[in-house]
Amino acid sequence: MSTPHATNAASPTTAARWQRYVHGHHWRTQAEEFDGCKLGFWLFLATEVLLFGGIFCGYAIFRVLYPTAWAEGSSALDWKIGAFNTAVLLVSSYTMAMSIYCIQTNKISRARWNLAVTFLLGLAFVILKLALEYTPKWSGYFFVLDPALHHHESMIVEGKTAFFGLFQFVEGYGGKRPGMLFTYPFAVDPQVPVWWAIYYCGTAIHAAHVLIGMTLIARVWHLAGKGVYGPTYYAGVEITGLYWHLVDLIWIFLFPLLYLIH
Repeated sequence: MSTPHATNAASPTTAARWQRYVHGHHWRTQAEEFDGCKLGFWLFLATEVLLFGGIFCGYAIFRVLYPTAWAEGSSALDWKIGAFNTAVLLVSSYTMAMSIYCIQTNKISRARWNLAVTFLLGLAFVILKLALEYTPKWSGYFFVLDPALHHHESMIVEGKTAFFGLFQFVEGYGGKRPGMLFTYPFAVDPQVPVWWAIYYCGTAIHAAHVLIGMTLIARVWHLAGKGVYGPTYYAGVEITGLYWHLVDLIWIFLFPLLYLIH
């Protein structure tokens, strides 16, 4: 991703940095440079599809081999949480697209507002994933505001809490870990640990991509405030948007495969 620079750093100017941007010497025009950046990033996104494609292939193979384990494992997931997270990411896609449009139309403050909302929605996705799904399944500790907690009221261990009382322990719920780490005592199918291995592999790698996308969004937000991006130079914003849309698209595949198959 190229960085804007002034035509003459020594000469004073009141023009914004995006107005003073000059394309790299190895490109004939700025439009050609922009198309080259986008093409290169599309090739990178193709490798990301290959990465998740391997996970999807593993999912398909093991689902055929162990259908009852897949049904049992999926039944432990709350589709409402998955659906809410899907809505969060879809809204974030809209705000990301709006930020690109605002940059193109020189509405910088509005663009930064949309970028901030996109960042916060990504953060909400990760927090919900950790607090409402990973933590109870690994350790048995439920967030006190988790709507699923009331289903296990009879198994709550009084006085056994964590993180200043924000998490309550439910006896016999934890242990839903992948592979050799699996210790859940009430599993029926012996291949359920394979299901959890696929689940954590897919969702954890996706969550890592969300965090990377948030880092890119924070960088664009910062640079936009410094006048780097504008109507004639917004390659970094659009490339960040492409990455974020891929993150959303991958989740749209993960959600029905993991949460709705039972």
